[in-house]
Amino acid sequence: MRRSSKPLPKDPNKLAYEITRLSTEEQEEKPKDPQEAAQKTISEYLALIGKRGGLKGGPARAKKLSAKKRKEIAQKAAQIRWSKK
Repeated sequence: MRRSSKPLPKDPNKLAYEITRLSTEEQEEKPKDPQEAAQKTISEYLALIGKRGGLKGGPARAKKLSAKKRKEIAQKAAQIRWSKK
């Protein structure tokens, strides 16, 4: 939270409003150095690529599996799911 140069109001209602406004104010997170900013950008990019691959991979795998194999996998998953308590 940043400090303001002007003093807080004396009126209790205005004071409460000002404190609430300051405490809920969105603060921008600025990286301390350029390397940190670059690392954050790279991480966001890699997460996007990973998500894109995951969205493609599931349907491709399902298309590749035979109906018999899909049924076996589903039965195994159902057994595990319902055996837990």
